[in-house]
Order: sequence, then C-alpha cells, then structure tokens
Amino acid sequence: MSSIVSDVAPRTFDVRHLQLARALFAAIAAVMITFSSDHSALVGVTVFSGWAMATSLVLLLSAWLVFPAGGRWQTVLLGVVTLAAGLVGSFPTLRTTAVFFVLVIAWALVSGALELFFGIAGRRRGDDQARDALLIGALTLALALGLLLVNPAYSLDYFVRDADQSFTLTGITIGVGLFGGYAAMVAVFLGIAGFSPRRPVPSAVEAPASRESAGGAA
Repeated sequence: MSSIVSDVAPRTFDVRHLQLARALFAAIAAVMITFSSDHSALVGVTVFSGWAMATSLVLLLSAWLVFPAGGRWQTVLLGVVTLAAGLVGSFPTLRTTAVFFVLVIAWALVSGALELFFGIAGRRRGDDQARDALLIGALTLALALGLLLVNPAYSLDYFVRDADQSFTLTGITIGVGLFGGYAAMVAVFLGIAGFSPRRPVPSAVEAPASRESAGGAA
C-alpha cells in the first residue's frame, strides 16, 4: 500500500503575514505619535482609532485567510473588540482627554486579558503562536496599568534654559506617549517574529514505505 499524504492545500497567507501586517500598522501609529509635537487628546484618540480599525480589519480577514475552521473564533473576538474601540474613537466629539483614557484603558484591559488567556491556552496545546499572544497580551495589560497610574488632570510647567522656552507636561501628553511606546514595542516584536525563520512543517505521512515493506514481508 502506498503512503498516504495529507491532501490539505497550503494556504496563500499564514501567521507570518498576520504578524507583519499588525507590526506595520503598529509602526505607523508609533511614528505618527513620536514625530508629532502635538500629544493632545485629539491626536491621541485619532491615532488610536485609526490603528484599532486597521488592526481589527487585519484580524478579521486573517480569521478566514490564515486560520482553519474551528480555530478562528479567538481572532474574530479580538478583531471585534478592537473594531468596537476604533469605532468609538472615530467620532470627533468624543476625542477628549477623558475619552482617551477611558477608551484605551477599557480596550487594553479586555483585549490584553483575552490575548493573554488565548496564549496560556495555546501553550498548553503546544501552539507555536502562543508566545506571541502571551507577550502581546502582557504588553497590552501593562499599557492599561500604565494609563491607570496617570492622572488625566496632571499639569507641570517647566522651563528649558537651552531653548529659552517654557513647556507644560500634562497627563494626556504622558498618556499618548505611553500608547506610542506600546505601539513601537508591538511593532518591533511582531516584526521580528514575522521575519524569523519557521520550523519546517512535517508532512502528514501515515506510514513510511520501509515500514510498509517490512510489514508486507511479515
């Protein structure tokens, strides 16, 4: 009897493409915040909303393009949660300091907890992608914790002698900066993960030919 090989066709898109797409949008968000002199609530909520909707689109599409049936619901759930946060931030009247902190903290707590849970469950199953979920989930929860420690009403006036100019450090400036730092770390980690070499996938061979011949001789 000839050996039986799995007839499952390889997918055009795999987890590598999901990682790189998420890294790309996170990098764009990080660059927009880093190179902007305006760290107001308007900029913070706008960048977060755009990043969230782009990331949710990637997650929802990857549920069908990357993952097989039965393994899609985790990605769909993350995509829906992130899309909801992005849609809330898309309303111009809601781009305030209070909304930035409430929206980003709420999203980070829910999304971070979900991704961390999926990572723990995947690690028990021996899923190779569990490490990504664990780290991103932990980073997202750390973002929520960091924002919870920031007082939105904080304000500190200071003077830079070399620039001969006065500046004001506010709570929203710190909060938007924290999100920019989070986006940068996500971009770096997922970018490295996406470009890292993959372990070869073993073919689904039911029985080697040598074993079959030995069995036939018996």
